[in-house]
Formats: sequence, structure tokens, C-alpha cells
Amino acid sequence: MKKTLFLLGLGLFGTVYSQQKPVVVSTVDLNRYTGTWFEIARLPNFFERKLKCITATYTLRDDGEITVLNKGHYITEPSKVNTATGVAWVPDKKIPAKLKVQFFWPFSGDYWIIDLEKDYKYVLVGDPSFKYLWILAREKKMDENTYQMLLKKAVENGFDIKPLIKTEQDCN
Repeated sequence: MKKTLFLLGLGLFGTVYSQQKPVVVSTVDLNRYTGTWFEIARLPNFFERKLKCITATYTLRDDGEITVLNKGHYITEPSKVNTATGVAWVPDKKIPAKLKVQFFWPFSGDYWIIDLEKDYKYVLVGDPSFKYLWILAREKKMDENTYQMLLKKAVENGFDIKPLIKTEQDCN
């Protein structure tokens, strides 16, 4: 019995630590990335669990960092809005698609741009822990072919998309 548990544990350990990190895009023009993005889908997370009509607005600052304004309407009371303001930055200028984002000091998280449409119409964002994943677009709706292509790209990068939540975007 102990040997079986050990082997099971070893198998789980091997699976978790042998998984490669997501691959990010090679270039990002932060000036083009700024503006408002609509959340199309996401992996479940505690900070958005009661929200719909979620947007992220990025504003480039004079110091090169980015102000992040996340906004969502409560599902049960859509007239009420929840906002969170943070800051994002590129820690290594040689890898501009690997950003850090911070909403509460001293904690920060990874914000990796895995896929970015050439005209900046949609983006796939995740993190190296595979805990967070977002599909964002400049429009409230996304065509099904693009959505399926981004899901495929997420899976190719190691994400489990089974629990993915499509975000309602039915607010004015």
C-alpha cells in the first residue's frame, strides 16, 4: 500500500513539474495594447466570481508602467460596479510579453501574453502556474472560429480549459 501511494505521488509530482511553461508572443507594442478589452472567457478565479460584463482598461504611463483598471458588474445587481486598479510592468525588456501586475502591495502576479492578433483585436493571456487564463477582445463578442482557435492555443500551452467560463457581456 505504501509503495502504491509513493508511486502515485511520484506520478503526480512528475506530471506537475515536467509541464513546460506557456510560450509567449515575441513582440508587444504596449502603445497598441492600451485601451479597453472585453473579457470573453476566463478560468474561474475568486476575484471575478460574482461579476459579468468585465473589462480591463490599460493606460500607458509616463514612467513606462501601465495603469490597469478592471471593471465588472455584479451578476445579481448589474447596476452595481466593482473596480480594481493596479499597475503592470515589463520586468525584462527583452521579453515584453511577460508582464507583472500588482493590485495589492506587496503581491504581484504574472501576466503572460500567449497569443496576440496582429491588429490587436484579441489576446490570450495566462500565467506560468496555469491557474489563470483569459481571452480578451476589443469587441464584446468573438466569432466562434477565433474562440476555438484560442482554446486550441491554450490547450497547446498546457492549460486545462474544461472549467473555462464564458463571460456574459450583456450590460450597456
